[in-house]
Amino acid sequence: MSRAESLYHRIVVWVLLLGLMLPLAVTLIYAVVSEWGATILPSGFTFKWLVDLWSDPRFLLALGHSLLVCVGTLVLSMALILPLMFVIAYYFPRLDALMNVLILLPFAVPPVVSSVGLMQLYSSPPFELTGTPWILIGCYFTIALPFIYRAISNNMQAINMRDLMDAAHLLGASTWKAALLVILPNLRKGATIAVLLSFSFLIGEFVFANLLVGNRYETLQVYLFNMRNGSGHFTSALVISYFVVVLVVTWLANALNKGKS
Repeated sequence: MSRAESLYHRIVVWVLLLGLMLPLAVTLIYAVVSEWGATILPSGFTFKWLVDLWSDPRFLLALGHSLLVCVGTLVLSMALILPLMFVIAYYFPRLDALMNVLILLPFAVPPVVSSVGLMQLYSSPPFELTGTPWILIGCYFTIALPFIYRAISNNMQAINMRDLMDAAHLLGASTWKAALLVILPNLRKGATIAVLLSFSFLIGEFVFANLLVGNRYETLQVYLFNMRNGSGHFTSALVISYFVVVLVVTWLANALNKGKS
């Protein structure tokens, strides 16, 4: 690659990066200014909106609800999907093609239609779950399934799982001991990617949260929807805080993953 081509590629990347970052940068500026309306440049900077947001108990409760639902979903998903994927990959590899079709089914039905069906099923005894976090965790499990399955499946193919299992068997390890001590540590990167993708998607989910629980278990996106008629500066502070939370979680996950490598 010539120097001119390299420079051209760098320029294209920076232009795309600036284009993607510009809306977020403008939102950040609007969140820390006292007034910005009649003039091109803002007049006065203040952290009032961010302070008001983070001192609002309702916001903190909504953030806690979102984190609790997302973490609960991811823990449940990893606990159920990892053993299932190992069994399929090691004992029934032909089922992988069927699973690749089944995991796409949650996206085949629009969220509004799914929500109506779930409300009819879980709004009366014996499974009266509407309005509780449990219905969100169960619903989010189906949403996270495609992300987790594909990321970990690609990781399993990359590490040559069957060869590692055969080597562990030659050394005297049982199948499940080899899976736990040999295969699982090698799936750390795939699991990290799966968790981060699922978390960033789930914490921003609105349709299911609004229809299935609404204000009875207000999540971050429902809180943002309820505050839409308030100050634009306050809403901008909320959006920026949402991105900061996702960024911090992503950084922590990467830091922990590097620390174990």
